[in-house]
Amino acid sequence: MDQTSVRLPGGWWDPAGRLQRDAVLTVLTGRDEEQLAQLGRRETASLVTQVLSRCVRRLGDLSPVPADVVRQLLVADRDYLLLRLRQATFGDRIRADLFCPWADCGERMSVDFSIDELPVRESVRKGPGYEMTLSPTARAGSADAGDLGGGEVTFRLPTGTDQEELSGLLADDEARALTLLLARCVERLGVTIIPGVDAVAGLSGLARAEIEAEMLRAAPMVEREIETACAECRRTFATPVDLHRFFFGELRTDNELLYQEVHYLAYHYHWSEAEIMTMPRTKRALYLGVLSGEIERMNGAS
Repeated sequence: MDQTSVRLPGGWWDPAGRLQRDAVLTVLTGRDEEQLAQLGRRETASLVTQVLSRCVRRLGDLSPVPADVVRQLLVADRDYLLLRLRQATFGDRIRADLFCPWADCGERMSVDFSIDELPVRESVRKGPGYEMTLSPTARAGSADAGDLGGGEVTFRLPTGTDQEELSGLLADDEARALTLLLARCVERLGVTIIPGVDAVAGLSGLARAEIEAEMLRAAPMVEREIETACAECRRTFATPVDLHRFFFGELRTDNELLYQEVHYLAYHYHWSEAEIMTMPRTKRALYLGVLSGEIERMNGAS
């Protein structure tokens, strides 16, 4: 079984209060690829949970890793695992077609980059929760400012559970979704424990900005942009990297190819579909390469 050992940039705090960062991934098999492709265009956060539940075989001392634990992982850790799984399953290179964003150019172009070129930032401050203090100006502009006391705030970082719960709302009302996310993550505002949506909505814009900036500083990060240059006008720009689209788009696009590979290997090697579908993509490609070379050799000798 093809396995990859990785170290999470953040980590999962187990029930005993220990930080677990070391994980083991297994690559997707043909059966995994087929079943995930058949899920269609479901909400992506749930798809990430489905994929990682299949492929994260160990997390620290925990094996197997249930879906509930995969949901508890930090957003950046889930992205990092998906990134490494994509690398193991589809290879290191990502290729995409896009248009130059400069208005006086607009030429169609292709980008090609390595997954290892995407920076990954480890969280420096690690903990199940974080504390900060709002500035006096931020406190003064908030509703019910008296409840904020000295401006102490305790928060946690967003997880896969938050993504799954709010992803449906995000497309319809982004502002509301972000308020609900902040309310889920803020565990104390001044003297109020578990303050809730109304208390968070009553914060001044500056108070929210300070909390969000502190959350960003505390969180690990997988960079979602890469610098590239237009071959026509030679100007550089940052292009977003939609990891979910690359990963799940490739699964859906390649489902027909998967069946062609199964047919080809079954026809020539007389293996059963079940045997072939347990193979990861890399092993199928290896046998297809050997088979192609042998057929060419036989044709050349005839």
